[in-house]
Amino acid sequence: MEIDLSKVRWRKPKRSNADGNCFEAGLIHVPASAGLHKHGHLVVIRDSKDPDGPKLYFDKAEFAALVLGMQDGEYTDLITV
Repeated sequence: MEIDLSKVRWRKPKRSNADGNCFEAGLIHVPASAGLHKHGHLVVIRDSKDPDGPKLYFDKAEFAALVLGMQDGEYTDLITV
């Protein structure tokens, strides 16, 4: 089953650069009746330059762990290569 993302209110980070090299995130609701592994309120992320491309889906706990890890600098080594 494909998830309908037509009503998602996509948001870019304030630090998005002028070249558009960024991601967008939005909140969706996927009912349990959809038969998908993940359901409930999910955060969906996409590449802002490729809105029809692949998406990543996180439940709220997963997304919170990602955000907190970024705030703590856990991934800084990935951008200093």
